[in-house]
Amino acid sequence: MNQRNSWMLALTAAVIPAAIAQQYVYPAKGQSSQQQKSDEAACHSWAVKQSGFDPARPPPPQAPATQPTTATGTTPGAGLRGAARGAVVGEVVGGDAGTGAAVGAVAARGQSRRQNAAASQQAQQQQQAATQQQQAAFGRARAACLEGRGYTVK
Repeated sequence: MNQRNSWMLALTAAVIPAAIAQQYVYPAKGQSSQQQKSDEAACHSWAVKQSGFDPARPPPPQAPATQPTTATGTTPGAGLRGAARGAVVGEVVGGDAGTGAAVGAVAARGQSRRQNAAASQQAQQQQQAATQQQQAAFGRARAACLEGRGYTVK
């Protein structure tokens, strides 16, 4: 697991319990603490079934489906394509295709790395948003269950 995935897993693990901890449950009908524990456990199970999300077992971070990259993080062939374009421009502008090819290859690799990093970041943000939506659905389901059993949930 790379450092970025480890960070996302730690962030997800820290956020999920916090969302449940923000729900306050008050026994509005004088339920005992033992009855409240039993009802909260039952509502937790019910909310997991309804939402498909268990905050005690969050889904592992998924590796983003991206294009294959080289060891330097570029898309294979990016340097070659940049060199070809640079050679044409170098020959037309300054009469030096070799220098144009070198500059084009470097520029294309840099652009490829930036594009790949942006795509990876976007995939992580989408995954985080999906987890937050599942988490919110779980919280609403749990609250509905507890309210149906005579608790006030805030």
